[in-house]
Amino acid sequence: MSVVVSGGGPAGMMLGLMLARAGVEVTVLEKHADFLRDFRGDTVHASTVRLMDELGLGRKFAALPQSRLGNLVLPLPGVGTVALSAFDELPAPYNYIAMMPQWDLLNFLAEEAKQEPTFTVRMNTEATGLLREGGRVVGVRYRTRDGEEGEIRADLTVAADGRHSTLRREAGLIPEEYPVPFDVWWFRLPRHAHEQAAPPNLAPGFGDREMALSLTRADFFQIAYFNSKGSDARLRAEGIERFRARIARVLPQYADRVDQLASLDDVHLLDVRLNRLDRWYADGLLLIGDAAHAMSPAGGVGINLAVQDAVAAATLLAEPLRRGRPTVAALARVQRRRWWPTVVMQRLQRILHGVMFTPVLSGRRSGPPAGFAVLSRRVPAVRLALSRLIALGPRPEHAPAFARRPTA
Repeated sequence: MSVVVSGGGPAGMMLGLMLARAGVEVTVLEKHADFLRDFRGDTVHASTVRLMDELGLGRKFAALPQSRLGNLVLPLPGVGTVALSAFDELPAPYNYIAMMPQWDLLNFLAEEAKQEPTFTVRMNTEATGLLREGGRVVGVRYRTRDGEEGEIRADLTVAADGRHSTLRREAGLIPEEYPVPFDVWWFRLPRHAHEQAAPPNLAPGFGDREMALSLTRADFFQIAYFNSKGSDARLRAEGIERFRARIARVLPQYADRVDQLASLDDVHLLDVRLNRLDRWYADGLLLIGDAAHAMSPAGGVGINLAVQDAVAAATLLAEPLRRGRPTVAALARVQRRRWWPTVVMQRLQRILHGVMFTPVLSGRRSGPPAGFAVLSRRVPAVRLALSRLIALGPRPEHAPAFARRPTA
C-alpha cells in the first residue's frame, strides 16, 4: 500500500500526514526547495484550527506566528460602518480566522509528518507525468531541480498540484470555467507602531472601476487591489507612480506610505480562476484542492476547502489502501463527500462577485452594496450565517480516530 502525492501545499501535506498516521506509505513531491514563497493566501479558518486540536497539534499550532483576522466592515453613508461578518460571535474557541504565513503552516505540517515512519517528502522534485498500465494510473514520472528523472510507482496517485495541475492535464481532465470579473494585485505596506492598537478589520476602499481590501497583519498591511480581468499589462505600462496614485485614491489612509512600493516588482498578480472538474478521479488517480476546483479569493476559503478535501480523502481511503489498491468506487466516494460543499462555496463566491465586485468594476456603482449592508445590519442572523459558512464551511470534516493524538 503506497501513495504518491504531487504538490506540497496545504492539501498535499495534510493528506500525507493523515495517511502516514494510518500506516500508509506516503511520498509527497514538492517542486520547490522550500516553502519560503509569497503565497498571499494566508488565512487559516476555524475548521482547520479545530482540526489541529483533533490531531493533537493545537498547542504547537497556537505557538506559531499568527494574528487574528477581523470582520469585514463596509462604510455606509449616513450610518458610519457596518460589519458584514461576525466571526467573534461564533461558538468559542473556534470563533476566529487566523492569519499565518503559509510557509509556517507548511513547514509545521511537514515536520509533524516526518515524525511518522511511513512519510517521505522529496523537495526539488516535480511530478511531470503519469505512469499507466492497462488503462490504470500506477504512479508518476518526476524530474528533480538538477535534472535527474525517474519514476515512482504507487497504489494511488493524488494530484494536489494546484490550479495549473500538470497531472490533471496529463489525465486529459478539463475543468468547467466560470466567469470571473477581476484579477487581484497583492502587495504589502508598512504598519506603523501607533496603529498596533487598531482593530484588525478588513477595510475595503472603492474608486472608479477599482477597489481594494486591506488585511491587517502583525507588522504590515496586506493589500489586495482589484481591477478588471486581463488589465495587468495596462496597469504595468502605466508605471509605479500611477499605481501609487491609484492606491492613495482608493485607500487614502495609506497615502502616506505608498512610496514604499519601490517598483511594480513589489506587486504580484493573481490570475483569478473559478472552475470545477465534473470528475475528480480516474482509475488509480484522485484530484483534490485547486487541482479539482480552483477557488476565487472571495471569502478566502480556498486553502481550507483544500484541507477539508484532504481530510475526507484520508478518512475514506485509509482502509481501502490498507487492503491494497483503492477501487474507482472508493475514489468516487471522496468526490461525492466533497462535491456539494464545493458547489455551495463556489456559488457563494459567484454571488459575492455579482454583489460586491462586478457593479464596481463595470462602473455601475462606486461604493459598497448598500442594500446588502443594511440587511446585515438589521438582520444579525444573516451576518452570523455568512460568518459560519466562511469560517467552518458547509460540511466541516473531522479527524478520523486513526489520525488523532493526545495534545502535546
